[in-house]
Amino acid sequence: MTQLDVDQKVADGAPKLGRRRDPAKDQQILDAAIEVLSETGFDGMTIDMVAARAGAGKATVYRRWASKNELVLDAVACLKKGDLDAVQIPDTGTLRGDLVGMIRPPTIDDAERKLKIMAGLASMLSSAPDLADAANEAIVEPRARINRMLLKRAVERGEIAADIDIQLVSLISPSMVAYRSLLQRKPVSRDFLITLIDGVILPAVGLRAAPAGSAPVE
Repeated sequence: MTQLDVDQKVADGAPKLGRRRDPAKDQQILDAAIEVLSETGFDGMTIDMVAARAGAGKATVYRRWASKNELVLDAVACLKKGDLDAVQIPDTGTLRGDLVGMIRPPTIDDAERKLKIMAGLASMLSSAPDLADAANEAIVEPRARINRMLLKRAVERGEIAADIDIQLVSLISPSMVAYRSLLQRKPVSRDFLITLIDGVILPAVGLRAAPAGSAPVE
C-alpha cells in the first residue's frame, strides 16, 4: 500500500465536518417564525412555512431546532430580548422614574402583532405544558432581571427598605404582563403599566404612588 493509499484511507475514515452555522441565517429563521406565528397562529404554523419565509431549506431549520415548539420559544425569547435591548436602562434617581422609563411605547400595529404572537404561545403551552418553565425563562425572567437591578439600586440609595423581597416584587410586572397577554388576550398599554407601577409595585415596596393627575415621570 502506497502512502497515497494510506492517506486516502485515513481521509475516508475521518469524521466529516458539517457546514458551520450561520448566525445571520439563524436570525432570519427566527424572524420568519415570528412573522408566520403572528399571521397564522401556532396551530396553523408549519416548519415548511417558516423555511419558505426565511429562504431556507426545511432541513436547515430542523438542524437548528428539533421541533416547532423549540423554534417558537427561541423566536419569542429573541423578540423579548430585542424589545429590552431597544430600551436604555434609565437611572432617574427614583424607582418610579426608572420603572416608567423602562416602558417602551408600542405602535398600534406592533401591539396587535405581539398580542397575536402571545396568543400563539398560549396555544402552544396548552398542548405542551411541560414547556412552561422554558416559557417563563423566555418571557418573564428577562424583565424580572432588570427589575431586580432597579430594586437593588433603590435599596442602595436608601429609597426602599433593605428587607424588601426583591425576588418577589421583581416578578410582579412581567407576570402581570404575561397574564394579561397570554390569558386575557388584552394588549399591554402604557396606561396599564403606569397603573401597575403606581397601584401595586410602589405600595409593595412602601412607596407612595404619584398624586392623581400628576404628570408621569419620564
